[in-house]
Amino acid sequence: MVGAKESEVVSMNTLTTNLHLLFASFYRPTKQRYKIICEDTIFPTDRYVLETQIRFHGFDPNKAIIEVAPRKGEHIIQEEDILNTIIKHGEETAMVFFGGVNYLTGQFFNLDTLTKAAHDVGAYAGFDLAHAVGNVPLKLHDWDVDFAAWCSYKYLNGGPANIAGIFINEKHFGLPRLGGWWGHDKETRFNMKKHFSPMTSAEGWQLSNASVIGVSMLKASLDIFDQAGIDNLRKKSIELTGYLEYMINYHANKLLQIITPRKVNQRGCQLSIKLVDTNYTVFDMLSQAGVITDFRKPDIIRIAPVPLYNSFQDIFYFGEQLRRVLY
Repeated sequence: MVGAKESEVVSMNTLTTNLHLLFASFYRPTKQRYKIICEDTIFPTDRYVLETQIRFHGFDPNKAIIEVAPRKGEHIIQEEDILNTIIKHGEETAMVFFGGVNYLTGQFFNLDTLTKAAHDVGAYAGFDLAHAVGNVPLKLHDWDVDFAAWCSYKYLNGGPANIAGIFINEKHFGLPRLGGWWGHDKETRFNMKKHFSPMTSAEGWQLSNASVIGVSMLKASLDIFDQAGIDNLRKKSIELTGYLEYMINYHANKLLQIITPRKVNQRGCQLSIKLVDTNYTVFDMLSQAGVITDFRKPDIIRIAPVPLYNSFQDIFYFGEQLRRVLY
């Protein structure tokens, strides 16, 4: 699912908890190297993680967090601007941390390129893949990503607040971390010794044992992904999203603006549309018509035709309802 070795992934806790646990290992700033580079529209909770981790280590978030924003009049972030920012702050950068797929615009960042750029200046590369796992093919090990975390209640269909997951590149298995019962070497766990001896894998970052019910729910979903195949799902996703894009452009004219990248390799199945000459009632009326979308203040509607359970007929119905609502 994420392009990792089995030893590099584990299901545990929830997303924000996992990010804090990972930052305990990967964010250990010094006076010289303490900055974190991220996108300016990073998910608010991730921003809370960055801010509080930086304060916890005695630094000022206003100086330590370097945000890369879209250029004036644009909605997506140019890769060139990210790379230039990494180079500019290179000697002071401890970490490059982005949402793999931006929650607001649906932009899928080139994680391979960002990882290489981070490593070139001596920084770690970590990603929040909440909107990427189960949505786009990933190759975390081959891209040499240092760490990543994700939830299971979006594209993985695990259920609200269900167990999340992490990736840790095998080259970092020796890093210090916060210890717990479930991360202790399973061969000696019940010897009840005083000292923590972590498993030599991503499992070594676990704290407490997981809910059997939660894991069972996630496994039911992953079994379906295993049968369908992420590459097959990606192929259908590109076609569904392309059809959705056509429908929006055909029916909406200038009333709605797609702010998600047009290039298929820069997006997943999500299209974000900006309300231009209309208002929230568009979202409200679509909801009343049985079209399930998502609204983000002040003027963004997110639409995601998920290939596991959405059809071309669903897209056609959306187009018909959109035309009815707008005209």
